[in-house]
Amino acid sequence: MEHEVFVPVVARWLREALADPAQVARAVPGLQQDAGAGPLTGRLKMRVGSHSVTYRGTVRVTPQDDGSYTAEGDATETRGTGSVKLALTLRVEDADGGCRLAFEGTASADGRLTELPAEQVASAATRLLNRFAENLAAGTEAEEAEAEEAEPLVTQEFEAKATNDFETTPDADDAPAPAPAAEPTEHIPVHDTEVPPSSLDPLAEAPQDTAEGTPPAEAAHARRTMIGRSAEEVDHAPPRGRYAPVPAPQTVSAGSPLRWAAPAAALVVASAIVVGRLLRRRH
Repeated sequence: MEHEVFVPVVARWLREALADPAQVARAVPGLQQDAGAGPLTGRLKMRVGSHSVTYRGTVRVTPQDDGSYTAEGDATETRGTGSVKLALTLRVEDADGGCRLAFEGTASADGRLTELPAEQVASAATRLLNRFAENLAAGTEAEEAEAEEAEPLVTQEFEAKATNDFETTPDADDAPAPAPAAEPTEHIPVHDTEVPPSSLDPLAEAPQDTAEGTPPAEAAHARRTMIGRSAEEVDHAPPRGRYAPVPAPQTVSAGSPLRWAAPAAALVVASAIVVGRLLRRRH
């Protein structure tokens, strides 16, 4: 048998795909791989006209020295005693806008395929090879697109690594010296804190010492004296004005002794006068 399929991809990509058994297995239409077996071992359902036949077997793809590939396989029916054997040579040739994948070889079968019309069997085989070539080309395009997307990332990583290799780490001597610690401020008691002069202080307008910015000794002494005196007066003077306390009213009730003291004293004096007069008359 001979068959040829045009594939719109670069010939180099297609050759690389044929050299990868995993890509070849993904390109076989309807192949169900067996777990734990090789990528090209499993079951394949082949539709011929209105009939379908399922085979289980293995295909081996081997590259040749002339750049071609050989595909050898054998399979048996899963429901029956029929079998299929094939020996194909695959060649990739350059063409305008892509390449051509040519199949050449022999295939033999017995069992149910021999009971079906030959033209239907040939049509099913041709359809299988066409779909295989299309799937193989689609897989190569997808992998090439992923490779082109990953290449800029690899280049960026390489450039970043090269940049980091040329960067030098500063030595300990080049590191900036730590800033000196701030000196602790001297704690000044509250009582020793200088009180600013009041606006009513007569010495507030006293000339300042231009050398050090402090008032003369006499003015400072007078200010401290007045401030101290004012503080004492404020501490001991009672509050005045609206905040002064209102004294409680005192109730004075005259008791019995105070009420009869004056009349009794007057009676005693009057009695003394009367007694005195009587004594003078007797003599």
